[in-house]
Amino acid sequence: MENSPAAERFGEIATRITETLDFMKACGINSENTRQLTATNFFTSHEALLLGYEEAFARVDSTSGETYATSGHFIWIGDRTRQVDHAHVEFMRGIKNPIGLKCGPSISDDDLMRLIDTLNPEDEAGRLTLICRFGAEDVETHLPRLVRKVQEEGRKVVWSCDPMHGNTIKASTGYKTRPFDRVLSEVESFFDVCQAERVHAGGVHVEMTGQNVTECIGGAKTVKEADLSARYHTHCDPRLNADQALELAFLIAERMKKDRHGNRVSEAKSA
Repeated sequence: MENSPAAERFGEIATRITETLDFMKACGINSENTRQLTATNFFTSHEALLLGYEEAFARVDSTSGETYATSGHFIWIGDRTRQVDHAHVEFMRGIKNPIGLKCGPSISDDDLMRLIDTLNPEDEAGRLTLICRFGAEDVETHLPRLVRKVQEEGRKVVWSCDPMHGNTIKASTGYKTRPFDRVLSEVESFFDVCQAERVHAGGVHVEMTGQNVTECIGGAKTVKEADLSARYHTHCDPRLNADQALELAFLIAERMKKDRHGNRVSEAKSA
């Protein structure tokens, strides 16, 4: 009976419930603040790549006269379409939504400041999110210089990490994939730089699915290159599967908890 399929399935469910409760605990959710779970706000977000699509969904608010992109709450400019004098930037500067800007290794300090001036000329807090996607090996080369430049200019931006796009490789089997250890490494480096430069780590952007896909290699339940063809369902971006996404979520939750504790200790010492 102990080795029956039903018993094994029960064991898997029990393990998943335990992992979920541990994750909630790491996030600070407990019996004293469960009211946080009684309501949910749902927001949508995507890259504003197809301008014909975005323009068709642009609407002028009748009360304020401001233009909004109604295809999503938060849309962003990709790293390949962020030229300051091109159409994507021109469209995005004209909408009132909070917006994002992908920042890859090729962006210079001066280019970034020109884009910030164009997209957020009023320096409105929360208007512009810089989504950094360098690759695990390049975060500490590029992120500190950008943070310092923005700090020197006194601009208000949200710093976010995209650990997926800069870590895309082609496996020996021919499949496009992303090594999970590089994804984890970029997230860790992002938090390290933000802490060192005294800015808030404001978000993490990942491709993920709750399905048991085999698109990104690595993770606690290791997906190997030879496994990619088993359940490779994406047509574009390789996604973390449920186990890999949960593992990443645990890392982020524990890191946030560690940083909050470190900040409290620093504040106490300086008081």
